[in-house]
Amino acid sequence: MAFYFVQFLTGLASAASLFLVASGLSIIFGVTRIVNFAHGAFYMLGAYVAFSLTERLSGPLGFWGGIVVAALAVAVIGVLVEIVLLRRIYHAPELFQLLGTFGLTLMVEDLVVLIWGPDDLVGRRAPGFKGAVDFFGQNIPSYDLFLIALGPIVLGALWLLFQRTRWGILVRAATQDRDMVAALGVNQKWLFTSVFAVGVFLAALGGALQIPRDAVHHAMDLRIIVEVFVVVVIGGLGSILGAFVAAVLVSELNAFGILIFPTISLILVFLVMAVVLVVRPWGLFGRKEAPARRTPGLTVIPWRPLSSVERLASLVALAFAAMLPFVAGNYALTVGSEIAIFVIFAASLHFLMAVGGLASFGHAAYFGLGAYGVAFLAKMAGLPMIACLLLGPLLGAAGAAVFGAFAVQLSGVYFAMLTLAFAQIVWSIAFQWVAVTGGDNGILGLWPEKWAASPSHFYWLALGVSAFVVSVLRLITFSPFGYALRGMRDSPLRSESIGINGKRIQWTAFIIAGTTAGIGGALFAYLKGSVFPDNMGISLSVDALVMVLLGGVETVPGAIFGAIVYKALNIWLVSQTDWSKLVLGIFIVLIVVVFPKGIVGVVESVMHRRRAVAPKAAALSAKMEGAQ
Repeated sequence: MAFYFVQFLTGLASAASLFLVASGLSIIFGVTRIVNFAHGAFYMLGAYVAFSLTERLSGPLGFWGGIVVAALAVAVIGVLVEIVLLRRIYHAPELFQLLGTFGLTLMVEDLVVLIWGPDDLVGRRAPGFKGAVDFFGQNIPSYDLFLIALGPIVLGALWLLFQRTRWGILVRAATQDRDMVAALGVNQKWLFTSVFAVGVFLAALGGALQIPRDAVHHAMDLRIIVEVFVVVVIGGLGSILGAFVAAVLVSELNAFGILIFPTISLILVFLVMAVVLVVRPWGLFGRKEAPARRTPGLTVIPWRPLSSVERLASLVALAFAAMLPFVAGNYALTVGSEIAIFVIFAASLHFLMAVGGLASFGHAAYFGLGAYGVAFLAKMAGLPMIACLLLGPLLGAAGAAVFGAFAVQLSGVYFAMLTLAFAQIVWSIAFQWVAVTGGDNGILGLWPEKWAASPSHFYWLALGVSAFVVSVLRLITFSPFGYALRGMRDSPLRSESIGINGKRIQWTAFIIAGTTAGIGGALFAYLKGSVFPDNMGISLSVDALVMVLLGGVETVPGAIFGAIVYKALNIWLVSQTDWSKLVLGIFIVLIVVVFPKGIVGVVESVMHRRRAVAPKAAALSAKMEGAQ
């Protein structure tokens, strides 16, 4: 009994730091509506800066002063980020803000390695809390007791801040109705800046307080951000009390899950998140989400099928791509095959986002399921490669059918978070079901058959499948089904009033996107010769989002160009520099700030303006000639 009580207290101690970070993210989202992917980076920066300060400052005052100063210093960095970057994209679609903060995360990951090195850093023990308290033979670290007491204190301080100060009242008002707050004359820019500063301070403080408990390393950001998203969604976006309750719930599930349910310990928190979202989509203590500013995929320039000239240009480009084996070596062909596969992956997500208006944060699940489907058929059933490629993606289709049935009942950020929860459940199963999936050792030996074994033949296979899949998705986009889907995207009430079954249409689109992603995963398994749980990890889902947004979510061919540019740049940077994430992050941020419509979106806007100017210029010239 004493052991379980100590385990419970350990969970409460972990909940304190998790609550600090989650409350900061909840405050930022509640007011600015930004899904701040860089929040984990600020948590990591707080830990690194606190480590440096506490190592240089002596005594209790130096240690605790270093913790607070580190959080304040990172908060100042957060203010600069908000002023320089986020203010420029507040009116952009919310997913572009996600892309910008993701680019910032990549930059910070390389910067901490550049400044502090790649090795883990172990901080010194907290002065005054170096010992342990004995409880029936079980030792409880006194620092854990300090953190347990700190959580409710911070909760109370935040409650007073938001309930008893004018600033807190303005923040709560902005959470409910930002437009009304602006109409009353409140300077929204500085309100957003102050909110962002407070949120970053809490994240950095949570990271700084972890140095006596855990080693500081450059992967802290991604580890914490997933748990923080789970906490914020379970508790309710914008709710401080919800963040506190959910942090305790998640931390205790992590503490006891490994003891009681060791085989599914990684799944528990995501199962709870999925159940909460299905039963109460806005979280335990949250409020129903206000309508989004813009629906992803809502275009200013109307979409149209390709003209005869554009079709010819596409065929010429495809013919040039098919000639690559005659002029390039094996390495270039392998890279080309990988790019072609990721064009399929990005196109599948683009179809869901742009045509369906559904932004998935866990699309890699279906890519990975397609890869595992091939692995099971090839290794367990012994089927030939053609049969595996045809049947393997059906596992991705099955996953999309099951998860999509629940996901399409939600919208906006809650839809995105439920897809993330399902994706993490699938990843956790692949990671822990070692007897079937091989766990983190993966499934090896999935090599192509002789007819596709050479780099040139596999490249032609990947290119042909990619061209076929993109063509089919484009046909669906301009089919009656595609028009119905876009109608649901732009005006759900009007679409349903004319007899369109919106949820069924969106569910079908989800299955189409999942099946298409599974096709990409099936080819990827044969390209790499192996399948691992990382093939369905959150980082791969984020990569797909970056490709779509980089090319232009409001354009039909955006995913193709986004996948080619992002993947080629990523592979090239890895081979050219040790700081590939830093360079890639800077590139992504510049794209978001300078070209918020994406690469293809900017090109289409310029061409559209030229088409509009040409008739006006001709009419003006005719008038001048008539006057003469």
